[in-house]
Amino acid sequence: MKTSDFYYHLPEELIAQHPVEPRDCARLLVYNKQEKTIEHKIFTDIVSYLKPTDVLVINQTKVIPARLYGHKKGCTGVMEILLLKRLNLTDYETLVKPGKRLKVGAELVFSDNLTATIIANTEAGGRVIRFTLQHGTLENEFERIGEMPLPHYIKEKLKNNADYQTVYAKVDGSAAAPTAGLHFTANLLEKIEKMGVKIVKVLLHVGLGTFRPVQVDDVTKHVMHSEYMEVLPEVAQTLNQAKQNGNRIIAVGTTTVRTLESAADEQGVLQACKKETNIFIYPGYKFKFVDALITNFHLPESTLIMLVSALTTKEETLHIYEVAVKEKYRFFSFGDAMFIY
Repeated sequence: MKTSDFYYHLPEELIAQHPVEPRDCARLLVYNKQEKTIEHKIFTDIVSYLKPTDVLVINQTKVIPARLYGHKKGCTGVMEILLLKRLNLTDYETLVKPGKRLKVGAELVFSDNLTATIIANTEAGGRVIRFTLQHGTLENEFERIGEMPLPHYIKEKLKNNADYQTVYAKVDGSAAAPTAGLHFTANLLEKIEKMGVKIVKVLLHVGLGTFRPVQVDDVTKHVMHSEYMEVLPEVAQTLNQAKQNGNRIIAVGTTTVRTLESAADEQGVLQACKKETNIFIYPGYKFKFVDALITNFHLPESTLIMLVSALTTKEETLHIYEVAVKEKYRFFSFGDAMFIY
């Protein structure tokens, strides 16, 4: 299985540069796996495809202003740091630009209040940085000087940081938004709950594993970078009971899929856990827990389109994407959505 097998052509003008307003009025492509049918809807129509017995699982991670700009001590050139993962009270795993100039031992200056030292390299080509703060908290300083870490293909500035945050974001820690969740409004979630659908929260902090490009020709040789996840005991109990009752488990986003599949044992029973996961889902994978998926349209040759292809088939996924391009759907983080059931 080659990485190039998951390529599709996307005209640049279909890459969404800003979210639709209101966010639940994005378009929705609905794919029925059994019937192999495609329908074109609006995201609020998702309620027509939900049953009162369904369980909707969402990722309550919150994006932090993870992009910091500063300079090397004694130099004037601007450098960029992307915070990926908090390791302890002072240390973060990061990506740095320009990487060649920022070696172990380098001292960095971000503000009068915040400096740092590079203390180690990472296997993924990043750096471990130790921050030194004069006063206050790191979280508050990041809020003050950091920027939301929009993907490289979004060229427009954010009007509002909340546009790159789900309405149910709660736990700080992500370097990117779980973008399928961006389509939900508080009113839509309330409507879904009133139907009888259970909404259950899990956690996966989005880091390098989710958006790192596949750089090998053979898909099976790609190694995912680990990301932190949590499934609380009461959540595992609720979801296991629903599964035993034959209710559908609908994951909102690929990060939720990876969380649930990482927490499920070989018998398909969800285990409560707080751990790192580097699960890589691609065609041939047998799903243990997830029945249906709400997701966005993903980059060519990405691990995300490979995950979607595992839920359907590679051929079906590429056909869906071909139709979406033809119908001029909006792609990627601020783009339209798809429901596969």
